[in-house]
Amino acid sequence: MKILIIGSGGREHALSWKLAQSPLCKKLYVASGNAGTAQVAENVPLDGEDFEGLGNFVVANGIELVIVGPEVPLVAGIADYFAEKEELKSVKLIAPKKAGAMLEGSKDFAKEFMNQAGIPTASSKTFTQETLNEGLEYIQNHALPVVLKADGLAAGKGVIIAETHQKAKATLREMLEDKKFGQASTKVVIEQYLQGIELSVFVLTDGKDYVILPEAKDYKRIGEGDTGLNTGGMGAISPVPFAQGDFLAKVESQVVLPTLEGLKSQNIDFVGFIFIGLMNVEGNPYVIEYNVRMGDPEAEVVIPRIKSDLVELLDLTAQKRLSEATLEIDERTATTVMLVSGGYPENYEKGKEMTGFENLPSEIIPFHAGTKLENDKTLTAGGRVIALTALGKDIKEALEISYSGAEVIDFEGKYFRSDIGFDL
Repeated sequence: MKILIIGSGGREHALSWKLAQSPLCKKLYVASGNAGTAQVAENVPLDGEDFEGLGNFVVANGIELVIVGPEVPLVAGIADYFAEKEELKSVKLIAPKKAGAMLEGSKDFAKEFMNQAGIPTASSKTFTQETLNEGLEYIQNHALPVVLKADGLAAGKGVIIAETHQKAKATLREMLEDKKFGQASTKVVIEQYLQGIELSVFVLTDGKDYVILPEAKDYKRIGEGDTGLNTGGMGAISPVPFAQGDFLAKVESQVVLPTLEGLKSQNIDFVGFIFIGLMNVEGNPYVIEYNVRMGDPEAEVVIPRIKSDLVELLDLTAQKRLSEATLEIDERTATTVMLVSGGYPENYEKGKEMTGFENLPSEIIPFHAGTKLENDKTLTAGGRVIALTALGKDIKEALEISYSGAEVIDFEGKYFRSDIGFDL
């Protein structure tokens, strides 16, 4: 089978690493890929938002299965584009259409969806520039801290937790009046702060049936002890010790099933991944957000734990035959530690040469997140540079291996958190 993965981050490297191992994979392409995907697939210089270019490539190369990694092409409607083109509509696609991608594309839509489906979530209200004064008044009477979320896609940076009413009001003005997040903050969701511990659950669905993939916990803040600015994720762990048995049963009955039923009731034919961001509040799951793709860096710990043939799993999903699939999971713990560029998530420099790959322990799987190849050298090409994944009998053993790799890989300005898993 000829397969195309769309995307260029750690998630796409993890997917390509796993798909390339399948005997069903005849040829694997990644658009646009990175230095890591180049080791297991052929990188194609096409942007994920260039639907016409991607469509032409799929036809010219006889691609049979397309997996869309990042959110932007999904929310922009790549699945709809393929469905509308005669020469593309028979191509198997792991990607929800635009209507389903709204679960991630609009926080306001997602909250309305959860409320209608009876899914436990924080109380909230949405405001626009026209209703700014009402929003300021709502904040003044709101318990602290206050959570403000840009409605649209903001590359993981559109959520602000304000500890004072003054900070919350200033943030609301920045988002609505100063367009802090551009089009993404033309609407702002103001939300109750939930006290608990976060995790993510991943569902793969063909619109009728589903499988629940391994859960994961990632670490978003740049600083030790979960302090400082939000990032795209500084590391992750799977499985999550507190998310077993009764809790996961509640997640399935109170969140997963109502989500899938809610999509069906709105005639949304959803084929692909649903990432459910959860808060464990005193043993009960509350939904913080939906994403409509695999997480990153969660993919780098979830995918290595999947023992089943991922090509077969995704092929059956795209054919709406997921009920025929079997899912086998590695019982070991997977951890990943992200090396990032100095200055990230604010200003940082790119193009720094990376060294030390030949000295990595053999047990480490290095998933490239923001890298590129140039003159046979691996250079940094993003804020989050590389995720170092390891499997061990428990969190302690896996982390020791991941961190041994973090010491070995080197580049100017390298930074990583040394406390991944500190709260577990």
